[in-house]
Amino acid sequence: MQTSVPDTFFSSPPHFRWLIVLYFFIGGLAGGALVLASLMRLFGRAEDRPLVHLASEVALAGAVLSAIILTVDLTRPLRFWHMVIQNHTGLPMFKWWSPMSVGVWGLLVFGVFALVAWLGALADQGRTRWGVARAAANPAVAAIGAVGGMAAGLFLAGYTGVLLAVSNRPIWADSSWLGVLFLFSGVSTAIAALLLGARWRGLELPSTIAWLVRFDRITLALEAIALVCFVVSLGAVARALVNGWGALLVLGVLGMGVLLPLGMEWRPRIHGAQRMALAAACVLVGGFLLRAAVLLSSEQVRVLGTHVIR
Repeated sequence: MQTSVPDTFFSSPPHFRWLIVLYFFIGGLAGGALVLASLMRLFGRAEDRPLVHLASEVALAGAVLSAIILTVDLTRPLRFWHMVIQNHTGLPMFKWWSPMSVGVWGLLVFGVFALVAWLGALADQGRTRWGVARAAANPAVAAIGAVGGMAAGLFLAGYTGVLLAVSNRPIWADSSWLGVLFLFSGVSTAIAALLLGARWRGLELPSTIAWLVRFDRITLALEAIALVCFVVSLGAVARALVNGWGALLVLGVLGMGVLLPLGMEWRPRIHGAQRMALAAACVLVGGFLLRAAVLLSSEQVRVLGTHVIR
């Protein structure tokens, strides 16, 4: 099947594989978790502190895992430091015009704010007496860290979508909605991870959990709108998704990952705790399938002249 596209689409596929799909998923989830931790730190109550601690743990773990995945994915992993340090001068290597360089430094900055949030949460709960943790829990430092953490979290959650959009690959570069879509998905998957984590740890936080569930409904609704806008904005190129990847977007992402969890909240037929866990699991699966479908669908599109060939 042939679909007309602008003749600027000429690059070969970057050959992303499942490690990169996993990084996109974990990075988005981690970014969303730090956004939630920052919101609860700035506007929450004392009873929200256990969930602030859990959210900051998820964010920090996601930052570490993301760095490990990106390093392992390199052809020569031991040279990862060349992305941040100049080989001959030892000075920082930052290329503001390079999306990859901006992304690496964004992940590093995100990791710093996630660490500050985690240390502050530890001190809040009296789990450590480290001086650096007490400093991170200082109200002024915590507020500054929360504002910075929210900015870093929003960046990491949406950055991967923007990175794809500035490429010259079919599907990715045909829409300006990928960054927004990945941002909403990152927040929704973070909420799902926190709900499951709170249940696993046996945290009794009814008011905080209720707030998260309400926030999740709004986020999932916005994610559904962004997904529809993404597909519509592709125009004629959307015909390149008339295949298994398109079916995965509709059934796996929109159906199971968004509409089914929303339906379980609005028309509950299962016991509350089980319903919440099942809905959260569906959101997580849907978030992963979204990255897989978006990344791998373009991987399998070949460009010939002004047409894409599936």
